[in-house]
Amino acid sequence: MSVALESVLEIHPQVAVRPETFGALAYHYGNRRLIFLKHPDVVTVVQSLNSHPDVQSTLTACGVAPERWPSFVAALSSLETSEVVRERQIAS
Repeated sequence: MSVALESVLEIHPQVAVRPETFGALAYHYGNRRLIFLKHPDVVTVVQSLNSHPDVQSTLTACGVAPERWPSFVAALSSLETSEVVRERQIAS
């Protein structure tokens, strides 16, 4: 899946995010990957994904300027490849 503004994402349930002075560390307990989130804005967006209906709503709520949205979509795409975020699972 390619991340788009309409994508509905969540932090993978096996991922722990630990705040750091540079941003955060994201550790996936399943695949044992350690990912550096180097920008506090990206950390805020990732941690807010579950609270909003889609990526665009999350970016807006986090105060990210629209001209920066393409870089955030690219970052979220990379994080999806690393399994830090995934398509939100709907409970049935």
